[in-house]
Amino acid sequence: MRNLFDTHNHSQFSFDGMNTTVELSAAAALEKGLGGIAFTDHCDIFIPQECIDHEGEHPQNFDIMAQQAEIDRVQGLMGDRLRILKGIEIGMYPSSRELAKAVLSQHCFDQVIASIHYIDDADPYYGGYFVGKDWKQAYGKYLEAIYEEARALEDFDIIGHYDYVARYAPYPQDGIRYKDFSDIFDSIFRYLIENGKGFELNTKSSGESAHSGHGRKTAVDKDILLRYRELGGEIISLGSDSHRPTGVAEGFADYAALIRSLGFRWTSHYEKRQLIQSPLV
Repeated sequence: MRNLFDTHNHSQFSFDGMNTTVELSAAAALEKGLGGIAFTDHCDIFIPQECIDHEGEHPQNFDIMAQQAEIDRVQGLMGDRLRILKGIEIGMYPSSRELAKAVLSQHCFDQVIASIHYIDDADPYYGGYFVGKDWKQAYGKYLEAIYEEARALEDFDIIGHYDYVARYAPYPQDGIRYKDFSDIFDSIFRYLIENGKGFELNTKSSGESAHSGHGRKTAVDKDILLRYRELGGEIISLGSDSHRPTGVAEGFADYAALIRSLGFRWTSHYEKRQLIQSPLV
């Protein structure tokens, strides 16, 4: 898997990264034969009351300079055996658009993942978001938020985990399917393609270790990927969304085989905000 990069990982610099460190997860990436790993720690400026009620106050805006210094240290240990990238997972939310842009403008990253964790003043993780909504309303509103907030943010490289909302949903529908939300998927894909941005396949959605506790596996709908490719999409990244070393690159062999079978030729990552594509072999 030397040509593969895991583009979505968390470390001790994320509020929920207490089960790993940059060094431990980088060592796991090296052991699994990856070409590189990106640390994209959480930066959610808006925190809903639901999260505070469950977890108490916690800092979501990680120490970017400390994280980057630690990456430099571990890169020195790894040498040319592994490329370690400096990233951020910026949380998109209407009330924090300008503050998010300011964070991104004040620091240098290899890559920026833009994600939605919070919607309607709630986190799907805790379930409050789903109250009063059927599955189509809940999933549809989440996808629409991705589209609207991505257009508002603009300064990012990859859209992260489009199916985050389905991981914690109470409905029998175990994933998001293209046929149910074709219009909004087409809008998202056209925006990404026209602006040279990437679409993430988040392997945590189907990983064994990631859902040993809260959450559930969700199915990947091949029609979503086929439509992205049909519209001209070629920038696709693989991200494990790991929060522990065992989660790094989980499912990558299967996902790489899947996208290759669907006609994709490369996987993608970013270095110094420039697109790098590696052939799928």
